[in-house]
Amino acid sequence: MGLDDKIKNTAEELAGKAKEAAGKVSGNERLEAEGKADQVKADAKQAAEKAKDAFKQ
Repeated sequence: MGLDDKIKNTAEELAGKAKEAAGKVSGNERLEAEGKADQVKADAKQAAEKAKDAFKQ
């Protein structure tokens, strides 16, 4: 996995966590759900990158 991709995925995951927390605090279920979705998307991207790295080796 390239360092740039890892940083981008981590940033996306952190942004998702922040959205989720903001949604919980404000009682905004939509924002909370968007945050969870962003985290899932970032996790999927990281898994795909790890799989590519494993395949290259």
